[in-house]
Amino acid sequence: MYPLYQLLFADHGLSATQISTLFIIWSTTAFVLEVPSGAWADIFSRRRLLVLGALLTGAGYAAWVLFPSYGGFAAGFVLWGAGSALASGTFEAFAYDELAARGATERYAGLIGRATSASFVLNLAATALAAPLFASGGYLLVGWISVLVCVIQAFVALCLPEAEPVASADETEEVTANQANGVVGRYLAMLRSGLAEVATVRLVRHAVILVAIMSGFLAFDEYFPLLARDMGASTTIVPILIAITVAAQAIGSALAGPANRLRSGPIALGLAMAAGLIAIGSLSGSTAGFVPIALGYGGMQLVIVVADARLQDAITGPARATVTSVSGLFSEVFAVGIYAGFALGGLWFGMPVLVAALTVPVVITAFLLPRWLPARSEEVVSPDSS
Repeated sequence: MYPLYQLLFADHGLSATQISTLFIIWSTTAFVLEVPSGAWADIFSRRRLLVLGALLTGAGYAAWVLFPSYGGFAAGFVLWGAGSALASGTFEAFAYDELAARGATERYAGLIGRATSASFVLNLAATALAAPLFASGGYLLVGWISVLVCVIQAFVALCLPEAEPVASADETEEVTANQANGVVGRYLAMLRSGLAEVATVRLVRHAVILVAIMSGFLAFDEYFPLLARDMGASTTIVPILIAITVAAQAIGSALAGPANRLRSGPIALGLAMAAGLIAIGSLSGSTAGFVPIALGYGGMQLVIVVADARLQDAITGPARATVTSVSGLFSEVFAVGIYAGFALGGLWFGMPVLVAALTVPVVITAFLLPRWLPARSEEVVSPDSS
């Protein structure tokens, strides 16, 4: 259903530049809260934070429905940004530590890939339902259904099991020493531990930056609905075109487990080819261009899941959620840069050119990937500290 929201903004008089500023507000909110929420997830119940994040996101959708103006949209993005920050890093650390408690961390890439694929399948179903829902009740019905889905998400998160984070005595020595200082001491200790691991362990630092950059490229899909409209698609057809890209992401995520066994060279080549497909599709001038766009986007999603799995394997300290949130923070920084670029570029160029231009940094990242992507967990002997 999300593709319709960009059209909601446009249909309430917002320009492409104003819509980009909303995305900047969204990413800036997540940026400010990203790392603090990660450290919180390392000392507090990650399951409860996932519940709270879902409820805040639902409140954001409600703001859009109740106050359909620039101010209401901005408030909704602030709430959504806060919800995203609470989930970012928390979800990955939650899943990895649950597997660690069962001695099955080697299953992370396949499990997270299948879970992400399932989320895209559900997203695909929601996108497909957007057209008939919009035809039946307009933006109002779509908005309240979105709020209901977030409430269901919160309930599912509340039902998940939760194991204690797995860490050795050496890893938790500094954190334990701060227990006497209460919650604040534990929080600051986790924050220092996570930031220190990113700053001093080159293997982790490179993986954090790589995941951040590639996750930032997901800003592509914020502009796919506007790109589809520029290609001549009607409002009811736009969700169908977006559904193609979501289906490709689901397939890419599902293949992440087997792809995680590949070396970095083939993965880098796949990322470069994905960029080329997106550029070709965006410049095609036809809605048929969404076929290569979808193929490229699915390839990007596969690489992102693999990179996240390699990052989780590379983390050795107790502040897993904090380290992962640092990657999320840099991702938001990169995304804000992209939104700003679209806002400025939209003054001179059309959406097809802007989307194609975004593939250039994707190709540059493909050249960095062979050196920065950590090896598979069974190939890692010890962290490479700088």
